[in-house]
This record gives sequence, structure tokens and C-alpha cells, in this order.
Amino acid sequence: MLIKVNDKTWTVASASDTPLLYVLSNELQLHGPRFGCGLAQCGACSVLVDGKEVRSCVTPVSAVKGAITTIEGLGTPENLHPLQKAFIEEQACQCGYCGNGMVIAAQALLAKNPRPTNQQIREGLNGHLCRCASHNRIVRAVQKASKEMS
Repeated sequence: MLIKVNDKTWTVASASDTPLLYVLSNELQLHGPRFGCGLAQCGACSVLVDGKEVRSCVTPVSAVKGAITTIEGLGTPENLHPLQKAFIEEQACQCGYCGNGMVIAAQALLAKNPRPTNQQIREGLNGHLCRCASHNRIVRAVQKASKEMS
């Protein structure tokens, strides 16, 4: 089966019912999307499929029909995406476990609403769990990236 991830086409050998997260991690060695709960409730596994946020832990690879973007596809260490840069500058993630999913969700939000209010950011990231209590810094990072991306 062929899938497109981060602007590259891959042939994957996994069974069609294999969760996308396992294909990304085990076959493609992309470790940005993380296993959190396995139930699509925490957001750590989030990726973009044609710009829309998808929980890869519960999405069979065969169900993905569009282009997949992981955190690795947003920017590079040499050329960070504005969201990645803002998350670093605002120290938005303490442990870093939820951060990749938060950045992916923020990207989906900003694609729909380039200038969200604080409340809209909170609502847009509501399905993501962060146990470090970095929520205010995360909101500031999304606001900062929004200004830079506009």
C-alpha cells in the first residue's frame, strides 16, 4: 500500500487494519506522533491528513486517503515552523510528551482560523491532555505563531 507522508510517498507492508501510528513509528521511523492513550482521547498521536487533525492511534492505515503531515513535516531543526519556534520560545512544553500533538492541532486550527482568540485556541486544543499544566504558555505560543504566520 502507498501512503504519502511529509511530501514523500512510501510503500508500507503493514496490514490494512494497522493503526497509522504504528506504521509511522515502526515502518517509517517517525516518532513525532506518540502513543498516549490508544483511545483517541489525549491527542499525543495527532497528525494532519490533508490539513485536518486525525488521531493516528485509532485510524487504520487503509482509511487514510490524503497526504499525511507529522510534526517532522512541519519544519526542520534548521528551519523551524513558526509554531515549533513559538512553542520553544514560550517554553510551552515541560515534559514534551503532548507537545507534538498540540502543535499539530494548533496548525489545523490556524489553517481554519488564522487569528484565533485565546478562547478559540483553548477550544481548539480542548481535546489534548497536558499534565504539566503548561496551558497558558501553549495558548501564548499559538498566539505568537498566529501573528508571525499572518
